[in-house]
Amino acid sequence: MVTTQQISAADVLLDLDAGSKRRVLEALSAEAARRSGRPPEDILAALQAREALGSTALGRGVALPHARLEGDHPPLMLFARLARPIDYEARDEEPVDLVILVLWPEAAPEGFLPTLAATCRPLRAPAALRRLRAATSAEEVVAVLTRYGTAESDSEDDR
Repeated sequence: MVTTQQISAADVLLDLDAGSKRRVLEALSAEAARRSGRPPEDILAALQAREALGSTALGRGVALPHARLEGDHPPLMLFARLARPIDYEARDEEPVDLVILVLWPEAAPEGFLPTLAATCRPLRAPAALRRLRAATSAEEVVAVLTRYGTAESDSEDDR
């Protein structure tokens, strides 16, 4: 299973300048394509098809765009903090500024839902969200995701 604890500093995009949900998905698709060798149009189409089912905004300024792609390529995750919050059609109507992209191979469906659940773990703690928004480096983002990605991270400073 791939989790946010496996996101490296190279997987972090700080202050991504994208003024709309579509532009965020296009930018993340382009970056994922560069890393995976897949056509960006295929990734974008899969993400847009998933968004058509309902927004992947989780609330509290966080979105988790995800898709399963044909083939048996390795799972891919990217973290992006946006330069400016955008409307992402969240149920709580909060604009989104933190985005974690998850792309998963259709050939290995068994780990997909557990990975999505594990990816959400660090995003439940208000302290983690504050620290992600204040991070000054990709390494700091990784440290926050790692710390809050474990069950033991639930402590008094997480409120």
